[in-house]
Amino acid sequence: MAIRNLLTKNRKKSKGVIVNKKSESSFPADLMTKCPFCRKIFLTKEVETNLKVCPNCDHHFKMTAWERIDSFIDVDTFTPFEENLRSTNPLNFPSYVEKAESDMEKTGLNEAVLTGSGTLKGEQVVVAVMDSHFRMGSMGSVVGEKITRAIEKATELEVPFIIFTASGGARMQEGVLSLMQMAKTSVALKRHSDNGLLFISIMTDPTTGGVSASFASLGDINIAEPKALIGFAGRRVIEQTVREKLPDDFQTAEFLLAHGQLDAIFHRHEMRDKVATIVKLHRKGGVSHV
Repeated sequence: MAIRNLLTKNRKKSKGVIVNKKSESSFPADLMTKCPFCRKIFLTKEVETNLKVCPNCDHHFKMTAWERIDSFIDVDTFTPFEENLRSTNPLNFPSYVEKAESDMEKTGLNEAVLTGSGTLKGEQVVVAVMDSHFRMGSMGSVVGEKITRAIEKATELEVPFIIFTASGGARMQEGVLSLMQMAKTSVALKRHSDNGLLFISIMTDPTTGGVSASFASLGDINIAEPKALIGFAGRRVIEQTVREKLPDDFQTAEFLLAHGQLDAIFHRHEMRDKVATIVKLHRKGGVSHV
């Protein structure tokens, strides 16, 4: 009898610590954000107010395309381009269209890049922002087409073209059609340059594969955010090819800057001001003041 009473008491006690499922589900899942580098936890709102930079260690979290536009372009001046372009499935890759549609719903974008025109501290620019939340920012035919059309629009308007890159590289589901975008975007940039117009490439984490090997590296001025991963092939592939151990900071923005492959690294908090200054300095006809 004593054993039965003891078990009954334990059962009653255990019921008292069960979490109320209704209360648990009502707790906001995104209320807190943990930094993957310093492991400290902050209110998500605090991180967002800090332009998604860790308040403790300065780690730059990934931004969505619209967050980037809001932090960079003058308020209420951005007009998007080509919002109706959609990916098809030229190679009949299984579930490709369904996955793209899922990312459309998740991000509110029609593809992995947002393009449009606006003003940067009063200077008109055309801007493209890649979003790694959409198919890891991979470059398919629509991404290449949107970027190409944005470059051509900048050439037509005779204004600078600025791109924020964030990509895992070419989109395998589109095969050679994806790789063709490397040449197409590069040709458009050459025509832009032939017209004496400015192209600023801003590489964010990560910028890899066919994107890093084409338009991302062709800027008149190449900029990166701190500690951004930038490179073509992966570390293990390169080490196996060259049969050497690579430095720990290999393919970071800091490594590329030290070896002459970048012109500058700008913290996200100073990106808008410094790029605006560059744009003003390169204004056609010169500037009266900066």
